[in-house]
Amino acid sequence: MASHDTLLEFDYESSERATVVAESVAREIGEIDDERSRTTIERDGSVVTIRIDAEDVIALRAAVNTWFSLVDVAERTAEIGVAARHDR
Repeated sequence: MASHDTLLEFDYESSERATVVAESVAREIGEIDDERSRTTIERDGSVVTIRIDAEDVIALRAAVNTWFSLVDVAERTAEIGVAARHDR
């Protein structure tokens, strides 16, 4: 399928934070994918890797934008959770 692909790597301060982000966005695997793009996600220690394979550059760009947005939301939500625990 893929004639275009990219690998996104996100390195976190801890494996716990990487786990939270990876598990949060992994729920979207299969939900966002369509006939033009496929995504996989892996976590190795504190690094989360997202691989996107797409039929064309337009589908690749759309998928990259989507996954960056999802990771951003997961990161911000994790920060809010940490701050809330410290405020108790």
